[in-house]
Amino acid sequence: MVMNLIFEYYSWIKVVHVVSVISWMAGLFYLPRLYVYHTEYPENAKMLEIMEKKLFRIIMEPAMFVTLFSGVVLVLMPGYMAAPWVHAKLTCVFFLVMFHFQLRRWGEQLKDGVCTKSSKFFRIINEIPTALLILIIIFVIVKPF
Repeated sequence: MVMNLIFEYYSWIKVVHVVSVISWMAGLFYLPRLYVYHTEYPENAKMLEIMEKKLFRIIMEPAMFVTLFSGVVLVLMPGYMAAPWVHAKLTCVFFLVMFHFQLRRWGEQLKDGVCTKSSKFFRIINEIPTALLILIIIFVIVKPF
């Protein structure tokens, strides 16, 4: 019964998955940039904290959960987990989720005034979601193994 529903709505589930991935990734790209500004312009900390909180709570968290839920539904397709590229993709997704929660920790530290990370650090880590996204796209489209 459940599998029949998944087959019937497979394309729509993929649409929801792709839209939520794009929304989540936008936040993963932008939040570290806000942290750069937060460390470089402490006089704007209150405004940046509001922006960071709204981005994280209103966009990133719901988008991550929809991404993960729709991804799990897609993984239920028969034979899907047998493909080696799927495991590589899921490994990258795991690291994105860990990065997401680490961003939350750094945001709390910035808010509390105890973050020891520099703006240069946040500029560098801002590249992590880009690298993981490139790998995920390669795994999904090229299926190298």
